Amino acid sequence: MSENYSDYTISFNYEQRLAAYDIKGSIAHSRMLAKQNIIADSDNEKIINGLNNVLDEIQSGKFKWNKDLEDIHMNIEFRLTELIGDTGAKLHTARSRNDQISLDMRMYVKDLNKQAINLLIRLVNTLIKLADGNISFILPGYTHLQRAQPVLLSHHLLAYAEMFYRDINRFHDSFERADIMPLGSGALAGLPYNLDREFVAKQLGFSKISNNSIDAVSDRDFILDYNYSSSVAMMHISRLCEELIIWSTDEFGFITLSKKFTTWSSIMPQKRNPDFAELARGKTGRVYGNLFALFTILKGLPLAYNRDMQEDKEGFFDTADTINSTLDILASMLDSAQFNEQNMLDAVNNSYILATDIADYLVSKSVPFRKAHEIVSKMTDYCIENNKYFHQLTIDEFKKYSSDFEIDIFEINPINSVNNRNTVGGTSESQVKKSIVDIKSRIKSIATKYA
Repeated sequence: MSENYSDYTISFNYEQRLAAYDIKGSIAHSRMLAKQNIIADSDNEKIINGLNNVLDEIQSGKFKWNKDLEDIHMNIEFRLTELIGDTGAKLHTARSRNDQISLDMRMYVKDLNKQAINLLIRLVNTLIKLADGNISFILPGYTHLQRAQPVLLSHHLLAYAEMFYRDINRFHDSFERADIMPLGSGALAGLPYNLDREFVAKQLGFSKISNNSIDAVSDRDFILDYNYSSSVAMMHISRLCEELIIWSTDEFGFITLSKKFTTWSSIMPQKRNPDFAELARGKTGRVYGNLFALFTILKGLPLAYNRDMQEDKEGFFDTADTINSTLDILASMLDSAQFNEQNMLDAVNNSYILATDIADYLVSKSVPFRKAHEIVSKMTDYCIENNKYFHQLTIDEFKKYSSDFEIDIFEINPINSVNNRNTVGGTSESQVKKSIVDIKSRIKSIATKYA
């Protein structure tokens, strides 16, 4: 075989993270073969002891991988046979590498979904802690990145908590779809042995077995599900990091990031750059790319297994490493960040952010909303032309635009504006406190399932 061809087809070099799953699956398979009297109990005992020795070698770094054996399955089986003799060759009875790799990947994806869920729970709890600890801070809420209406910082942070809570549910759904045991499907058609697939499923912690052998060996939807869930989570992370980057600029000054998560400029000594937030934003594109690469690999494959499926792993592994490390660091960065209350409040006060409240005030005086909107728009133009803000106007200046203005117009301020938004899910402090209680309860409920 050409050296180039051999290098082109091998996969053991990046599959090694699956070795422990491969051995775990093989142990369950061997036990089932013995239970069904397909191999002797003594052979099963030798196989299990041998597999545990192989696992010890792999985990200690002593295992010698042979590229001529292509993949982890053959490397492990070859070493097993070296250790226990021909008995090792019995392990592959009633099994194909097609259902074997599907099993390995499903076990791995289940664990990855659990990891992502627990990391997201930590992140949501960090956001809840920040919301609770800064519950009355007021900042501008933005639309089109223009100051729109005052909101509580806690309300803003809980918006991200809701996003990440949805991500938890997506990974939960991904876990459920990966929780199907494919072993016993063979190459594609099933197997002519009296297998107990339910026994293997129970041994390996699966709640279901696959219904169709062709589908079982050709299905990679469960990896797409994980990649998609990771892509959406990274999109939410990227949005949050974008705001952290903006908020940490001198122009905004809403947040100070810990020096642990920023770096000095190499030439400008006054600068600290939000490198982690920028890298997380950038890595999001790579995670998207891994998702679409797998879509493209799978889109034209006939049933059942095709060697193209070997290419399902490297991008997927990269996504797993990226989402896990990003979630871990992001929670730590947020936990150490400091919010600058006065800068936020100054941004509210030095703006026309209460314009909607003034329009609502006129509506309360029976002025049609469209008319009220027009009046306040003209008032805003007047303030800009005269370098004033609404709170600096006199009652006579207000009345110049509408006789419906009374002295109670001066009761409009950021605190009252926020607390007037008291609809369920709104930004008032009382609603935010209810939201905190609610999301704490939801997080606690799902955390017990994945502890």
